Amino acid sequence: MTEAAFDSARYRQVLGHFPTGVCVVAAFHEDRAVGMAIGSFFSISLDPPLVGFCAAKGSSTWPKLRHAGKFCVNILAEDQEDVSRVFASKEADKFAGIGWDHSPLGSPRIAGALAWVDCELSAVHEAGDHDIAVGHVHDLQVAREDGPLVFFRGGYGL
Repeated sequence: MTEAAFDSARYRQVLGHFPTGVCVVAAFHEDRAVGMAIGSFFSISLDPPLVGFCAAKGSSTWPKLRHAGKFCVNILAEDQEDVSRVFASKEADKFAGIGWDHSPLGSPRIAGALAWVDCELSAVHEAGDHDIAVGHVHDLQVAREDGPLVFFRGGYGL
């Protein structure tokens, strides 16, 4: 491969012009709810139903989610910036003060999210400093019909 003709700051600045939705991927690890905010959630396949997300290899939460083998993707609403900030942090208990219940597969489902997608982890692919996680969808539901939380040019909203 050839060397990139740009630095990481330019890379982030340019790609920051592509708006992304914000989700929280949540699971149980050793009987404790864990989760992380992601902006890289995507549909992969309708048959079979597969979705994916990217997780930084340096994340302290990703190994716990991976070990769980199942997870719930919580698609955040435009009024849930505070939830996103908590799950993007290094807080010890990110679920403290956050309303949630159990998805059909038993993963944490966050109250007030626009929608949720309940999955079993079916594959992990290495991609640079991230892993691409593939989930087989077992159930999903729209919970409310409001606007999504969007991350754009380094901040929330457009």
